[in-house]
Amino acid sequence: LLLLAAAAARAGDARQEAAVRALARRLLGPRAANVSLSVEPALAAGGPDAYRLWSPPGAAVAVAVTGSSGVAAAAGLYRYLRDFCGCHLSWSGAQLRLPHPLPRLRAEIRAAAPGRYRYYQNVCAQSYSFVWWDWARWEREIDWMALSGINLAPAFAGQEAVWQRVYHNLGLNQSEIDKYFTGPAFLAWNRMGNLRRWAGPLPPAWHLKQLYLQYRIVERMRSLGMTTVLPAFAGHVPQGILRVFPRVNATRLGGWSHFDCTYSCIYLLDPEDSMFQVIGTLFLKELIKEFGTDHVYSADIFNEMTPLSSDPAYLSRVSNAVFRSMTGADPEALWLMQGWLFQHQPDFWHPAQVRALLHGVPLGRMIVLDLFAESKPVYQWTESFYGQPFIWCMLHNFGGNHGLFGTVEAINHGPFVARRFPNSTMVGTGLVPEGIEQNDMVYELMNELGWRQEPLNLPSWVSRYAERRYGVANAAAAAAWRLLLRSVYNCTGVCVNHNRSPLVRRPSLHMDTELWYNASDVYEAWRLLLSAGTELGSSPTFRYDLVDVTRQAAQQLVSNYYLDIRSAFQRHALPELLTAGGVLVYDLLPELDSLLSSHSLFLLGRWLESARAVATSDREAEQYELNARNQVTLWGPTGNILDYANKQLGGLVLDYYGVRWSLFVSVLVESLNSGRPFHQDEFNQAVFQVERGFVYNKKRYPSVPVGDTLEISRKLFLKYYP
Repeated sequence: LLLLAAAAARAGDARQEAAVRALARRLLGPRAANVSLSVEPALAAGGPDAYRLWSPPGAAVAVAVTGSSGVAAAAGLYRYLRDFCGCHLSWSGAQLRLPHPLPRLRAEIRAAAPGRYRYYQNVCAQSYSFVWWDWARWEREIDWMALSGINLAPAFAGQEAVWQRVYHNLGLNQSEIDKYFTGPAFLAWNRMGNLRRWAGPLPPAWHLKQLYLQYRIVERMRSLGMTTVLPAFAGHVPQGILRVFPRVNATRLGGWSHFDCTYSCIYLLDPEDSMFQVIGTLFLKELIKEFGTDHVYSADIFNEMTPLSSDPAYLSRVSNAVFRSMTGADPEALWLMQGWLFQHQPDFWHPAQVRALLHGVPLGRMIVLDLFAESKPVYQWTESFYGQPFIWCMLHNFGGNHGLFGTVEAINHGPFVARRFPNSTMVGTGLVPEGIEQNDMVYELMNELGWRQEPLNLPSWVSRYAERRYGVANAAAAAAWRLLLRSVYNCTGVCVNHNRSPLVRRPSLHMDTELWYNASDVYEAWRLLLSAGTELGSSPTFRYDLVDVTRQAAQQLVSNYYLDIRSAFQRHALPELLTAGGVLVYDLLPELDSLLSSHSLFLLGRWLESARAVATSDREAEQYELNARNQVTLWGPTGNILDYANKQLGGLVLDYYGVRWSLFVSVLVESLNSGRPFHQDEFNQAVFQVERGFVYNKKRYPSVPVGDTLEISRKLFLKYYP
């Protein structure tokens, strides 16, 4: 048996070696031949991941990288590329101009991660970011995850196909299932028991495509040595279960987040009902049969929903039932749970309730994600989750919004403070944004901290970051990044990165224009980046950052014009209202839209076309496009979570935000002309028709950029730089 186990381990090592070498070839092309990559689990000595880098004697190979796993080897490779070749990889682009020849190391470098896990992904990102991805996009993401050292991540695609099979086996008919699943862009909240039916049903082709994706995702992640997290049963069931099993004990939950029972109020099975175990175990067995398992399962109970009772005994029974439904299918099961509920509803989750829920599961058989640890850590007031292991997570982003933001001091120190906490049960760090493809710098920093034993010197780190990102040292660009670091990226206290700028919110006379930073720092960073345009203009990452910083400056300018509009209206100064409103509606917003339209990653058309590309018929394409449009605007049939997932995209700024602002200014002008007071309720009714009109306008938006980013940014700068 020991020989068989050793042979299996060697096969596992060989598989991981092959996977990380294939990654290097995708990343570096023929130059990958100059790097030797190998996997030796003994390097970790039974502890967290480790890697070593050295230059073997002789000239054939410049550097050798050995990792305790495929992920560790990939992280070691990125360390070499980053620190010795000046390279950079991010969501917005790669800078991989390798030196000739590749640099050799003077001395061996060894590194070990301070914790067992580096976790990545938020359940919401499955809908806000990953929903329309094909395999090519997933492959890029998994490569980035491996190079970033991520070794624990969910693999959630295709679960509805398995659930559908289970529901059919239990006796539900297709129409009952169709009334339960939401459309693709809202599945995250269906899975958490918040939402049903909205923007659905799911076409059969959706299930097939997602299954196919999931096979490839789990195979690739595991081949690199990542632990995949699979979904488990949390007790939420379709109404059809009550028809098939009339005696089942299920309670209808209340509405969620401005949704009434038309699309919310899901049934929750009593944990002590025998069907809880039947359904939970049946689903997990089916899932494991389909995809295999790494023995870690995710289930989120009471996500933004108040439990039926605050009795600690009841809460323990619920968590114990969820865990038993996992172990019924897999005796080795480990439950991974988001700790969002504890800080989201502090009035309910007092220490007794938290302890009861956590202690319904044997100690060490649950890992809690301290989801918002950079702003509202839960471990501090729960004695380190009362003994259950936890992962210190940076949430950072809500709704996948655009907007420069970070809490760099909190993330530079938070994980190290948590590790030193009395009787700390911290087992790693995590990145859990609700949406990705924004603020690359913050994620590069957090990934680097996942491998460090002490905090970084941030100003010097960010200067090196700018050099790596653009492939050349530029004093103006480095100065711009140091300004951004101390301003937009240094929010302190309880910071919620949810973009509330007037630009992306429904206009009113009571809008929030507060900033946590000095606006002039962003204007100056804009000036500095533009001044570097001649030298850095050919860099794709520079062009992305120029759009992003110009967009942030324009967002600040929108707030200024809004304040001028409001002040002029309140003073009955019609000429000033017409001037400020005219500049905003007829110049600033169109200019911002043309800036965004000049870059492929800021196009509404890219988001909509990626939705349509998943479809296998015109009908599906229309359904998916409506899903995509609704999510970034109304978020529900009647603006239930209006603008929560706002984005700043070419096409959206002009035809959605711009049209709203035009109506607002017109209504204020009409109010001054007629002497009739402005009524927000009346405006809301009128503007809802505009918002809904955008969702259903069927206009096709370009998915290819138009115009020169540098030229447009310069034009905006010459007009608007304060």
